Amino acid sequence: MPASPVRYRSADEDSGRWDGFPFRPGDIVISTRSKSGTTWMQMICALLVFQTPDLPAPLGQLSPWLDFLTTPLAEVLARLDAQRHRRFIKTHTPLDGIPLDPRATYLVVARHPLDMAVSLYHQGDNIDRARMQELTGQPVPAGPPRRRSPLKQWLLGWIDSEDDPREEMDSLPGVMWHLSDAWARRSQPNVLLFHYDDLSADLAGQMRRLAGELGITVPGPAWPGLVRAATFEQMRARADRFVPGGGVLKSSAAFFRRGSSGAGRELLTDAEFAHYLARAAQLAPPDLLGWLHAPGHARE
Repeated sequence: MPASPVRYRSADEDSGRWDGFPFRPGDIVISTRSKSGTTWMQMICALLVFQTPDLPAPLGQLSPWLDFLTTPLAEVLARLDAQRHRRFIKTHTPLDGIPLDPRATYLVVARHPLDMAVSLYHQGDNIDRARMQELTGQPVPAGPPRRRSPLKQWLLGWIDSEDDPREEMDSLPGVMWHLSDAWARRSQPNVLLFHYDDLSADLAGQMRRLAGELGITVPGPAWPGLVRAATFEQMRARADRFVPGGGVLKSSAAFFRRGSSGAGRELLTDAEFAHYLARAAQLAPPDLLGWLHAPGHARE
């Protein structure tokens, strides 16, 4: 008998909302860490499923975030039940925290952890905390928000964090746990890993790879328009249609801040970067780290 899924909970998410989820043949589950290409992969899936850049509804409605507590679970399940197209569902939960159904395909997107962390830091300034707490039923604290540490100081602390991955999924231990678990499952036919930098370097090739894995046939003339619609520039230009819903962001455009890699490495000295590599080596296997830090290599 397979082990029960791990329960991942935070103030905003609860993986227990997956319990008893009614899968359908062909379902797609997009499992990523925050700021690692979740919305990008949702958009790619939408383009492959609908085969047009003109999506029939905002991305957050087409691809609901099942774990997010801002929307009642019954409402999310009803929306998914009503969908007649091939479903693609968002989660930030690692694969060991959700049911693994043979009828579904699970997509895990990895991003260099330093870049993910820098992007996460900046997103922190773009979240309407009061609105988030209102939607999730948390008490709104009195007084001004606590002042944050400068980015580099925060990043160095993030590298050294000893957080429990089940409680702080966006910590460095949480990131490495999510990816290590997916990496260990990569030989399973319904688990696919993608790297953010591979998507950046060869978006067309990665989209074709995914279409092939999902058994989706796209007419040749449609490809250029679909690939163009999945670029960072095009998605940022139509940010209101693509950012996560719930009204918890101050600015939709700011959600698509940079889109390129290297921001984390730029902040660190050589000694600080070497310390990051040593810390990462304590948390993940060498073959995963070889692929994570140098995409395109060590896939097998």
